Amino acid sequence: MSAVELPDIRPTLADVARVAGVSTATASRVLNGFAKVRPETRDQVKSAMIALGYARRRAASLKDVRRTGSIALVVCEKMLQVFADPYVARIAAGMTKELATAGAQLVLIPMSSTEDYPASIVHYLADGHVDGALVIGMHGRYPLDLAWLGIPVVFGGRPVCDEDSGQYSYVDADNRGGAEQAVRHLLASGRHTIATIAGPQDMVAGIDRLLGYRKAICKADGIDDSLVVFGDFGLASGDHATARLLERRPDVDAIFAASDLMAAGALRALRRAGRRVPDDVAVIGFDDLPVGRRTEPPLTTVRQPIEEMGARMARELLAMINGPATPPSLVFDTELIVRESA
Repeated sequence: MSAVELPDIRPTLADVARVAGVSTATASRVLNGFAKVRPETRDQVKSAMIALGYARRRAASLKDVRRTGSIALVVCEKMLQVFADPYVARIAAGMTKELATAGAQLVLIPMSSTEDYPASIVHYLADGHVDGALVIGMHGRYPLDLAWLGIPVVFGGRPVCDEDSGQYSYVDADNRGGAEQAVRHLLASGRHTIATIAGPQDMVAGIDRLLGYRKAICKADGIDDSLVVFGDFGLASGDHATARLLERRPDVDAIFAASDLMAAGALRALRRAGRRVPDDVAVIGFDDLPVGRRTEPPLTTVRQPIEEMGARMARELLAMINGPATPPSLVFDTELIVRESA
C-alpha cells in the first residue's frame, strides 16, 4: 500500500489568537510590535506562536507575484446594508469602470465585524487570490494587518485616528467643509433653530460632518446639544431621529442630515407630523444620491463625487500594484446643490 501524503497545514494567525485566548486583531498588534498591548498579553501571544511553530508570512515582491486580475472590494458592513446603500453601488461603479481599462475584475467581500475580521476572509486576501484590495465603510481604526496581508490596499476615507493618516493610501471627500457650507446656507436663509441628524461617530464621515455643523453653528449662536440627534446613515434612522427631535425641540425650523437617506427619512417624519417642507422646516442632506431627486420636495444636498472617488481609488491601487507608489492623501471637494427642500 502506498503512503498517503498529508497536506502541509501551517498554523495561521487565527490559530495563534485562539491558543493565546485573544482576538486576531490583538495577535496582529503583538506581531507588528504595537506599544499599546499589555505585557502579559504579549507574552501569551508569543508563547502561542512558539507552541504552534507559527512563522509569519513574508510577502513577496509585487513584481514576483503572479497576477490574478482580481481586486477585492471590502465593504465593512452587513450584507443587507451593502445592497441597500446606493453609495456602495455608485462607488463600485466608478471602481469597476476604471479597473475594466486594466482588464481587472472586482470581487465583493462584505465583512460585518468591525473589531476582528473573520480569519477566513483575512486569509483569502493574503493567500494570493487577489492583487489588491479597496476598503470602504470602516468603523474605528484600520483593523487589517496590512504588512501581514502582503497586498496593496487603498481605503475610502481617512483614518479615524490622525496618527494613522500618513501611513496608508486613502481617498476622501471634504465632509467637514461640505457640512459647514450646508449649515451656512440655512443660516443665510433666515433659519434660527437648526438641528442635525449626525452619522455614526466611529466613522470619519459621521465625525467630520458633525464637526462641520458645529463649526458653522458655533460661529452663529453657539452649540445646543438638544439639537443633535444620531442615525446610522440609513433611511429608517433618519425617520426615528427626526421623531425624537420633534418631541424635545418642536421649535426646530431646519435640519441638516449627514446623508441623503437620513434626510429622506426626516422628510417622511416631518410629513407625518404635519410639518411643511421647506415652509416650516428646511431640510438638507449629504451625498447627492438619486433618491434626493425623487423626494417631495426634491432634496437640497451636498454633492460628493462618489463615482470619481471610486475611480481614483482604483487608479491609485493599480499604480501600487504595478510598482512602488507613495500613499496618497486625496480629498475631493464637495458642492452644495440647492433644490426645493431648503
